[in-house]
Amino acid sequence: MAKQKAASRPAAKTAVKKKWTGLGAGAKKSSAKSSARKTIKSKGRVSAAKKSAPKAASKARPKQRVAISHHREEDFKADGLRAYAKYRDLGIAAASHGLAQAHVIRLQGPCNPDEVSKLHFHDVDFQMVYVLKGWVKTYMEGEGETLMKEGSAWTQPPRIRHMILDYSDDVELLEVILPAEFKTVELKA
Repeated sequence: MAKQKAASRPAAKTAVKKKWTGLGAGAKKSSAKSSARKTIKSKGRVSAAKKSAPKAASKARPKQRVAISHHREEDFKADGLRAYAKYRDLGIAAASHGLAQAHVIRLQGPCNPDEVSKLHFHDVDFQMVYVLKGWVKTYMEGEGETLMKEGSAWTQPPRIRHMILDYSDDVELLEVILPAEFKTVELKA
């Protein structure tokens, strides 16, 4: 019996080798085609990378640095976009040489819709908001009214028309915007 097992092992190995290396001329052609396809795709990726490399070099930004910001009450300033808000700059604009900005915003309560609820848009590449504390009710074009609570986050695509409708007296928001300098356009409702 031991001899039969030993004899059957080499036969099994041979069968596996035949499957693995191809069973005939037809199998060789299909493997040649598939490697040719892979080569073409690979060449396309390389040339695309070569094309984008000089463009990236021409728009080289200064090296970014680390930005560390610890919470301090005295860092909240009423020197931002909105008079009804205090902003704590997180140092991202300076560290990224204007690539992005991030700040914590405290909307001052109680909410006054006559001052707050103005339809506008920002000429930005990217904008994201995260509710750290409290709640805020927003309107965004195409989305309608949405209540954002602690832990809610949203993006506002470039130039989307939006406005704040209401907020809690204790609301704090984290906002990240690219680029750091941008234009805000107020619209007539």
